[in-house]
Amino acid sequence: MLWIIAAIFSAFFAGLTSILAKCGIKKTDSDLATALRTVVVLIFSWVMVFVVGSAGTITDISAGSLVFLVLSGLATGASWICYFKALSMGDINKVVPIDKSSTVLTVLLAIICFGETSNLLIKLIATVILAVGIFLMVEKKKSENNETGRSWIIYAVLAAVFAALTSILAKVGITDVESNLGTAIRTGVVLIMSWIIVFSRGKHTQIKNLDKKELAFIALSGIATGASWLCYYYAIQTGMVSVVVPIDKLSIIVTVAFSGIVFKEKLSAKAVAGLGLMVAGTLLMAFFK
Repeated sequence: MLWIIAAIFSAFFAGLTSILAKCGIKKTDSDLATALRTVVVLIFSWVMVFVVGSAGTITDISAGSLVFLVLSGLATGASWICYFKALSMGDINKVVPIDKSSTVLTVLLAIICFGETSNLLIKLIATVILAVGIFLMVEKKKSENNETGRSWIIYAVLAAVFAALTSILAKVGITDVESNLGTAIRTGVVLIMSWIIVFSRGKHTQIKNLDKKELAFIALSGIATGASWLCYYYAIQTGMVSVVVPIDKLSIIVTVAFSGIVFKEKLSAKAVAGLGLMVAGTLLMAFFK
């Protein structure tokens, strides 16, 4: 049951990531912030690889596992870029629920791809409850700029789709690979992808003008992400994807709590009901795994 504990810690650190990242992209471009965060995550990941002593097994990774780890890294990079773009444009309490909708797609893919059909009816009921909860939490963002008001939703949806693909691809990629090493390799792919985007868009010139306070929050969000990833990929390697992913998405509780304290973002009664359904669906899936 250690994988369930790891999934819970993954949720906690993921919740902190959203808050810290939001603090770091008030004035900093979201693509640049993503690239900088990835540097921190990569360092954190490789430190853990050497701590657990799995660096020597890198030559034992099969070509198939390596391909899926790379694909998972690409999906992660795409998800991050879309997610933090959405965060820079919309409220956390509105962006995060859409991002968490990746749970629904991931659970369905896990059932199809990995045959995780134990308690199938309960999983499907829980998935429907999650979907209804997400729908209730997503509210239209009031904005004077109608185009901006619509754009954050598109980015959030794309982030969710890529996040779902990430979990499935990673599950295949780390089947025979130590989870910390797999995380480090995937992070390297994300790093390359994110910096290619930064340089292709000419945003690297903004580095010299970075706000030091925001840079500190970006670094902290990177550390939180690294901790979340290490716990998450250990959990999906040793546990059931269709259970781990919903537990990980409970990070929304941490995010909502801190967003109310830090950014004074309040939930409507409808959104509170949606959050309750998301939690209920997640717990139902976890208890009847």
